[in-house]
Amino acid sequence: MTTIQPELWVDAGASAVSFYENAFGARRLHMTGDGEDIVAQLAIGEAVFWVATAGASSERLVPRNVGGSTGRILLVVDDPAAVHGRAVAAGATEKSPVDQEHGWLVGRVVDPCGHEWEIGKPLVEWPPTNTG
Repeated sequence: MTTIQPELWVDAGASAVSFYENAFGARRLHMTGDGEDIVAQLAIGEAVFWVATAGASSERLVPRNVGGSTGRILLVVDDPAAVHGRAVAAGATEKSPVDQEHGWLVGRVVDPCGHEWEIGKPLVEWPPTNTG
């Protein structure tokens, strides 16, 4: 078996877990630590990821604290508009509304920790057939 389980570094772990539960319907698979200083494994559907409080280490950077992010998380769901709306209601900042783009229905938000999420679903067969 091979999986990829990214870990998001945040400044307030328990608050981040609460956001992901409310915004994306994430469920806790594992959590350890006290207060905001936690490490948690979460799942949205079958997609598993980790959340960890960055702490004082200069090696773990929280996007909000450095004014940007080095990547974006693509969350593929059946109803992008509903999930996008829940994320904004839970405290995310809308970066772009849900609209059709490159064969996808997709919108973007930035979570309270500064991580950018693209929420969408393909509107065409994906991946597209390579016509060479």
